[in-house]
Amino acid sequence: MSTFDKHDLGGFIGKHLVYTYDNGWNYEIYVKNGHTLDYRIHSGIVGNRWVKDQEAYIVRVGESIYKISWTEPTGTDVSLIVNLGDKLFHGTIFFPRWIMNNPEKNYLLPERPYSADEFVSRCRPGLPDGSD
Repeated sequence: MSTFDKHDLGGFIGKHLVYTYDNGWNYEIYVKNGHTLDYRIHSGIVGNRWVKDQEAYIVRVGESIYKISWTEPTGTDVSLIVNLGDKLFHGTIFFPRWIMNNPEKNYLLPERPYSADEFVSRCRPGLPDGSD
């Protein structure tokens, strides 16, 4: 029987977290509420991207452990475990083949926030300007 309230996200909402994957890719997220986050990708094959209002599944799985999962408009799936108590992150990213083959098509202007809806209109298979 768990000793924590699995529905209480109060210890996680409002957190601004910066983390680095083992391969050196740097990311940051801001947990806006129980189902929305903003994130920024500083490095990696899709670096220099900033997305706002990304819908996500956010659950508490331990006393100070949370899981965030989301599917980006590009088809990329992300799952991240955040252990606040031990300051440990574990994440997995599943990129669609089109991003792996041509990451430059995942083009957005650096250092500019995009809503998830605007992101999907700018970032789809095809050339950076949206043409094929």
